[in-house]
Amino acid sequence: MESLYLLVPLSVLVAVGGGLLFWWATRGGQFDDLEGPAHRILQDDDSTKPDDHGSPR
Repeated sequence: MESLYLLVPLSVLVAVGGGLLFWWATRGGQFDDLEGPAHRILQDDDSTKPDDHGSPR
């Protein structure tokens, strides 16, 4: 029974800490664009010129 006096406040502190971290991430824009990086990886990037290391002379 004495362990509940420690575990209940500790679990409340952990829950409040998790809520604060989630609020901080939401306010910081962490979850604004969830699909953009997934589509960006599929786009071709033709702005660089090809390497000449594998071409025969």
